[in-house]
Amino acid sequence: MNAQDNWITTPIAPELLRGALDVERTAHGLLPHRLPLWARRQIPDGQLAMAEAQPSGVRLAFRTRATTIELDTLPTKRAYRGVPAPAPADGVYDLLVDGRLAARATVAGGNVRTLDMATQEVELHEGPPGTARFADLATGDKDIEIWLPHTEITELIALRTDAPVEPAPERGRRVWLHHGSSISHGSNAATPTTTWPALAAAQGGVELVNLGFGGSALLDPFTARAMRDTPADLISVKIGINIVNADVMRLRAFGPAVHGFLDTIRDGHPDTPLLVVSPVLCPVQEDTPGPLAPDFDGGTVRFKATGDPAERAAGRLTLNVIRDELTRIVEQRAADDPNLHYLDGRSLYGEADYAELPLPDEVHPDAAGHRRIGGNFAALAFGDGGPFAGSLATFASAPRY
Repeated sequence: MNAQDNWITTPIAPELLRGALDVERTAHGLLPHRLPLWARRQIPDGQLAMAEAQPSGVRLAFRTRATTIELDTLPTKRAYRGVPAPAPADGVYDLLVDGRLAARATVAGGNVRTLDMATQEVELHEGPPGTARFADLATGDKDIEIWLPHTEITELIALRTDAPVEPAPERGRRVWLHHGSSISHGSNAATPTTTWPALAAAQGGVELVNLGFGGSALLDPFTARAMRDTPADLISVKIGINIVNADVMRLRAFGPAVHGFLDTIRDGHPDTPLLVVSPVLCPVQEDTPGPLAPDFDGGTVRFKATGDPAERAAGRLTLNVIRDELTRIVEQRAADDPNLHYLDGRSLYGEADYAELPLPDEVHPDAAGHRRIGGNFAALAFGDGGPFAGSLATFASAPRY
């Protein structure tokens, strides 16, 4: 008898997903979203529309005794015209058994979305679905998580197993809701469970909802309202780098925008620990305003700031200006909000870290940089005396990755 004759196909329903705020039924299956439909209707550009549909932190979670699992998906992959394809070209699916990494897989094929960074023109080349296959898993009942590729839009088509599946039970872990830029999204991290928020969540023993949006942490009101409406025990917002490198506002607008963003979150979470995190070190933007521009010299993409530092006096924003303003705002608000906290991003990645682990493109950390940031955040936020203090695991005692 063919082994596939004994397989069970389980409908992929929202109950099997964690880390997504919404799902969309497509012609192929189920597409997870990290912003709700009403917020997506207010998105002003293709960058955020793409980023929120890339499932950073989104995972299938179920309990089963299956030893073989297949997941059919239709990925939409990114490419940049004139830039060599990343290695590996296919996104990674991480499978965890009882919280520990047990297998990895990729899905070949799929759609390819090619962006011309000079003109912002986009071409979509359609391709076929594929299958992520995980075999020879441990026998017996177990909790399974399949973390989806953090930078590939992923339509979920079918889940097949050689034993029944049921939604994973709640384990009583606190929910950490985080918003940030491409670094929080996981840009240049190797796999979905090794983005810095995923690493910090694992070490902190919490359930992650990651609203890190590449290029799009811009204090958008609809993002604040989505956070307001999302159940969470812990909240953090990492503010600054995209506002500087997109050059979207001046100091006069920035302060009230931060207040408004925090006010909206507090409308739904009046007493939840709320941590404001300023940008990590980024030398090209520390004292030079944006906009940021790609530099293709040498065959690889690097970024440079194109603003005039002399214009800081007129309200142009840099990372140091942002940090000073965030410090002032949090100190002012904390007088009436004892659960509001501030963390200087340079304590996550600063000058010593840059000397040891430089930013390959001058903006985004590599895989080792994500590990550094994740470990530092876990120690400072979840550790003793931190704003999210609670049960703190160690990588030695919980070697998930």
